[in-house]
Amino acid sequence: MEATGRGVMIPVMDGIAIAEHELSERFVRASGPGGQNVNKVATAVELRFDVGASSLPEDVKARLAALAGNRISADGVLLIDSRAHRTQSQNRAAARERLLDLLRRAAVKPKARRKSRPSGAARERRLQSKAARSRTKAHRGRVRGED
Repeated sequence: MEATGRGVMIPVMDGIAIAEHELSERFVRASGPGGQNVNKVATAVELRFDVGASSLPEDVKARLAALAGNRISADGVLLIDSRAHRTQSQNRAAARERLLDLLRRAAVKPKARRKSRPSGAARERRLQSKAARSRTKAHRGRVRGED
């Protein structure tokens, strides 16, 4: 994390960072490990990140929305839930790491597909095999007897 004039920034990749104030966290009681503590302490974290209002580039936002799937709400808020650990701080760190992992994957531009065309020889081989198959099938059918 690095501090700038806009507040604390969380680096994602080279040239991409999100501001700490763009994240909101809510702590709730978790089920699972924790003994009696589980009934008393809110250790699970719900991390919310408003993709639409974030400072991310538009292409990254679009890829993030596609990657997030059903974890993103209709109003564009990404919800990451972490309740695997016994402490609030561990769950908070796990949720943030999952968010950063999603952001890193969304930040990678997909490689552009270049059209390819079969060579003339490959086209000729294909046509030859089709013709051979056609001849094979043409010879099938009823055998006429010499009756």
